[in-house]
Amino acid sequence: MPEASPAPQGDGENSKKASFDDIDLSPAMRESLRQAGYEHPSPVQSGVIPVALTGRDVLGQARTGTGKTASFAIPILERFEEGKSKSPFAIVLAPTRELAVQVRDEFDKLAYGRKIKSVPLYGGKPIKAQITKLERGADVVVGTPGRVLDLLGRGALRLDEVKIVVLDEADRMLDIGFRPDIEKILRRCPTARQTLLLSATVDPAIERLSKRYMIEPVTLDFSPKTKGVDTIEQFYFTVDNTRKYDLLQKLLEREQPTQAIVFCRTKRMVDKLHLKLSRKNPNVACMHGDMAQNVRDRVMKQFRAEEVKLLIATDVVGRGIDVSSISHIFNYDIPESADDYVHRVGRTGRMGRDGVAYTFVNSEQGGELTRIEQLINKLLIRGEMEGFEAVQSVVPKAQQPAVQFFGMAPPTGSTPKPEPAPQPAAEQAPAEDAPPQDPPPKAPPKKKKKHRRAL
Repeated sequence: MPEASPAPQGDGENSKKASFDDIDLSPAMRESLRQAGYEHPSPVQSGVIPVALTGRDVLGQARTGTGKTASFAIPILERFEEGKSKSPFAIVLAPTRELAVQVRDEFDKLAYGRKIKSVPLYGGKPIKAQITKLERGADVVVGTPGRVLDLLGRGALRLDEVKIVVLDEADRMLDIGFRPDIEKILRRCPTARQTLLLSATVDPAIERLSKRYMIEPVTLDFSPKTKGVDTIEQFYFTVDNTRKYDLLQKLLEREQPTQAIVFCRTKRMVDKLHLKLSRKNPNVACMHGDMAQNVRDRVMKQFRAEEVKLLIATDVVGRGIDVSSISHIFNYDIPESADDYVHRVGRTGRMGRDGVAYTFVNSEQGGELTRIEQLINKLLIRGEMEGFEAVQSVVPKAQQPAVQFFGMAPPTGSTPKPEPAPQPAAEQAPAEDAPPQDPPPKAPPKKKKKHRRAL
């Protein structure tokens, strides 16, 4: 079993008291932190950096938006010795192209004034250009497992002198099927290396990976007791699919977000919504997996520079976005899983900042909303917007009635078309006398009684 070690507790008050002066860092790194705008370490940074500087393996459980990139970038830069070799000193594996670029940018920012070459390696870009960069020498490589393995197979990348390996968002990499690639890459690295594994969750698959490829790792848990972000206000609207665009437009006009992401389930919906929104809203862009990599890179650059204010995206590309100025998240389509909701909403409220999230739910999706609330252990607030009052209710789950879930009586008279009420006894007599084999009168009520969460 990995060695357990208590992680510093990360409420906002304590994190303000923490200082980088409490960590044994070089004057050059302190100057880099100052130039990069770092004032106080996050709880993840306070916990991981001192351990990583000793050379110990670290298994850290931390969600996105907690400063984990700097928690491994700083130790790598501190331990790096210039001029030793053209081969990489460290390799960072990330699940998406966007996250790989983001991590590379963080290395460049923290390497202020030092000649450290960091090279991103990911698909969607010409591989020859990446090979050329590797031939010129790379101190740190940051890449997706598929492209890294491709370059290893071509002999363009060597890992025999790697001293530090980082698996960033390891759970996500396993979720999308990168485990075989990760294991092949780890086997190409020296046994006498340091491994830092960071993951939002630590499930049996992560534990098996840790036991097989890490040496007595120090385990640090920075995960909150519940899956949610306290600084994010979370609302939902019950709205018919045909009116979602109008509701989104009204919310954008009312909220005036600094920057926002609108999440959709499909690439087709991203394109469709982008076309409509760009007619009425300035500085709108979209991003999904079918777009050319150079286009996605340009969009992300514009979004980070705040030239793009509203980004429409799918879950796959959205997870790698780390922009601190995002004030609002709009779940135009409710996510397919509750875990995806947590990752979507986590794009705002970064590093303890405030944020707002709105989720659109139709009358058939009460079950999905309930699962989200159970996962985050928090009830979403029902949003209000004139002209978008709910026009249809659904029957709550039999095993979890709405009256128990909300701790309040069921709403009455809230719909313009109430459910059919039982008829008086006198009017029911003909139905009782009717032949038992005649079922049509009973069919409509049966269709309406579905087990769903009341919205």
